Amino acid sequence: MKLIKVQIANYKCIHDTDEFSVDDITCLVGKNESGKTAILQALAKLNPVVSSDGQFEDLDFPRMFYHDYSDKDRPKDVLKTEWELDNLEIKLIADIIGEDGLNSRTVLLKKGYDNKRKWTIDLNYKKIVEKLLKESGLYDEEKKLLAACGTTTDLFAKLKALQSPSENLTSFLSFLNEQFPNGGAMATIEAKLEQWLPTFLYFGNYDLMHGRVSLAEFKRRKNSDTLEMSDRIFESLLEMAGSGIDEISGIAHSEKLIAKLEAVSNRMTRQIFEFWSQNKHLSIDFRFDVGRPEDSPPFNTGEIFHTRIKNQRHGATVPFDERSTGFVWFFSFLVWFSQVKETYEGDLILLLDEPGLNLHAKAQADLLRYFRDRLAPDNQVIYTTHSPFMINPERLLSVRLVEDKSRDDEVLGTKVSAEVLRTDRDTIFPLQAALGYEIAQTLFVGKHVLLVEGPSDILFLNWASDQLRQRKRTALAPQWTIAPGGGIDKMGSFISLFAGKGIHIAVLTDYGQGDKKAVQRLRDSDVLRAGHVLTVDEFANQAEADIEDVLGRAFYLSLIHKCYKISKKNEIPSKCPPNAPIRVLKEVEGHFRTLPNTMPEFDHYTPARFLMGTPAIVGELAGLDATLDRFERLFETVNGLLS
Repeated sequence: MKLIKVQIANYKCIHDTDEFSVDDITCLVGKNESGKTAILQALAKLNPVVSSDGQFEDLDFPRMFYHDYSDKDRPKDVLKTEWELDNLEIKLIADIIGEDGLNSRTVLLKKGYDNKRKWTIDLNYKKIVEKLLKESGLYDEEKKLLAACGTTTDLFAKLKALQSPSENLTSFLSFLNEQFPNGGAMATIEAKLEQWLPTFLYFGNYDLMHGRVSLAEFKRRKNSDTLEMSDRIFESLLEMAGSGIDEISGIAHSEKLIAKLEAVSNRMTRQIFEFWSQNKHLSIDFRFDVGRPEDSPPFNTGEIFHTRIKNQRHGATVPFDERSTGFVWFFSFLVWFSQVKETYEGDLILLLDEPGLNLHAKAQADLLRYFRDRLAPDNQVIYTTHSPFMINPERLLSVRLVEDKSRDDEVLGTKVSAEVLRTDRDTIFPLQAALGYEIAQTLFVGKHVLLVEGPSDILFLNWASDQLRQRKRTALAPQWTIAPGGGIDKMGSFISLFAGKGIHIAVLTDYGQGDKKAVQRLRDSDVLRAGHVLTVDEFANQAEADIEDVLGRAFYLSLIHKCYKISKKNEIPSKCPPNAPIRVLKEVEGHFRTLPNTMPEFDHYTPARFLMGTPAIVGELAGLDATLDRFERLFETVNGLLS
């Protein structure tokens, strides 16, 4: 099962987030106190790793409306989630109710202050009952007795009510009891969904393992059921060693104890430093000792477990707690996740609150790489951040903006939006910083640079590449980084400056009557490799073209109409007028000059930003298939330059 949509209401600062979609990796970006943590905490209560953490309490209700809240009239739902079933799950359900018994691949799951999970499954009872009766082996006369039954529950009731059922009818009832052990199709499918429902793992920025643990104190907290998150991480560490707290204490042979601790130390060192590029000269060192009289309580008596970090370069160890907070967080998360993953066999959704907050920018990049390479293949990840270095510029469509909104004097509470380029400046500042940093890095360290004219070209190319990738078609190869050159006249300067730095550069530029000489000069120069100056007219199939012509006239005009909310009477005609410019951009510019002064001024960038930031409109735009065909041909040509 894959989580695809979420809506949260009536929880802490959240009145109603509105529905928002989630991806394999979803990044929640927002200012401090915007409600990001509350979103993760509410979602974690759907099916947490620690079952006792899954209760909505009355005091979780928003305080602003708490005077209206009572046990008698408590809101039914806090969480509304939508899930997509995978092919195996669809097959297993079909084995129970038939291939036509399920109307939709998606199911809904809700949970509220009654702390009960409630499923909504779109079943085709007519098809289910028809299939059951067709394969029942009953005689026609026996089937007539059940003809009025519209659901499996009706079948059970009717069969059980028969006074002297035939042998066939008795056998059919026995079959139904085996097929639907929970009393009916809906209840049986719900039981299956409960088995498949992923477990939610919430991990906060301050969930850190301690470097010293008193085993006596740990046992006391465990026996009183007051374990903290740091204790649970430590317990996971012991489980990785194949031992519990009592087993560690009971190992009488010192070599066995050392062997167990070294095995875990080596395993954790390998895992951490595969994704920790800050210092490769560190290793994990575990020690088991007794308390010393002058140590602070409770570490001055009894058995003490020490975690230390050894610096191979300096030949010294330091207490785990004295390492950087970023390293301690990464280690703690890796221990906790590694053990929980083994327990739940990959059916996890990770909710990470401000991960890597204390990490250096380069280490945050390592963490994003860890999300992509190790977590995302098996687990969905939803994380919060306000760091630009925790935002992947290539996955802007997976970013959701979180804002604490108000309108006039009305407090609206936390809202979540996928329109990443249409919100207040403070909220999107991390996105702007991430994009700016990406462009700066492209200018200096991109190994393969595709040089285009301006920022709108970048957005259109990234959008098309993402759309094709989602459809498992040819997208722009990840080796390419796209950089704005500022127009054909300025590209020569860029190329002269960086082509000699070992950077592989290709050019994709607009093509019009005034551009022919500049394009030819680039092609004739010795700086670029042969065939590395591409013009968009080749892919728009017309004599002159901008990137907008690769989108296609029909697609671009429908985008313009939605972007600027143009009324029907002011729309650009769908049929191209005989005297219209060959380039759609010129046609649009001319049309806007005829519109009333109340209309906003047209610019090239706004439609690109609107398309990138409003993914829901894609299916409503004309000529989408032809648009993607043209971009796929463009990407195939550009990717061919890598070889």
